[in-house]
Amino acid sequence: MQWWNDFVTWLSATRNQPVIFSAVVLIVAIIVASVLAAWIARGAIARLLAQHDRELKAAAIGSIVDAATEASVWNSLTPQEQVMNDRAVGMADIQIRLLPIKGSSIAADWAAHQLAELKRTSATFGYQLEPALVEFRDRLIDWQKKPSRARKIFQGDLDRWKTQNTSTEKNLLAEQDAWVAQQHHDQFATPAAPAQAPTGQPLGYVPAAAPPSASPSTETQRLLDDVQALEVRPAPLPKA
Repeated sequence: MQWWNDFVTWLSATRNQPVIFSAVVLIVAIIVASVLAAWIARGAIARLLAQHDRELKAAAIGSIVDAATEASVWNSLTPQEQVMNDRAVGMADIQIRLLPIKGSSIAADWAAHQLAELKRTSATFGYQLEPALVEFRDRLIDWQKKPSRARKIFQGDLDRWKTQNTSTEKNLLAEQDAWVAQQHHDQFATPAAPAQAPTGQPLGYVPAAAPPSASPSTETQRLLDDVQALEVRPAPLPKA
């Protein structure tokens, strides 16, 4: 206990008070500086993560809205463009489901149903799709801003559609979609190739007609005329 008594005596000595005060101030300053640095770094990292999340959300919503724009003119797209649009829709659906937002899977299901409706109504002439696209975009943006409230609305729409669509209606819609797809396939089907020309001849070649051969009766008549001309030729006069 002697060393503890010596430390207490040194600590309580008047001549050592400035040293002790400086040490305490230094330790407190280091602790405060460490806490401030950690708080600033945490805020900066949180801002970076929030900005990254916003970029992900904007990219996913932009992709699904762009896919909806092409789905609104689905019936006028070529088969190759339809395949590209289906791939874009699949990628956007995955991005929506992986977003760090509450109810992202419900929002993806709602968007998939709306995209199917846009494809189906694209075959109806005179149907105004601009309001539907605007509503689709606004609903997704509202879900990104207020996920809890929008999730309840999406779930209510999904439940309502599930009760409305009976098995008969689903079969009719499936037959309608199949008919529209067949019409679209026939529209963009490759026309039949023209008939090929014979081997070695150019396309459109028509063989020339053989010259008419002389009739045997015509040749005989010409010989008789020559003989008759020789018979009527006058004889030469005798020389004086």
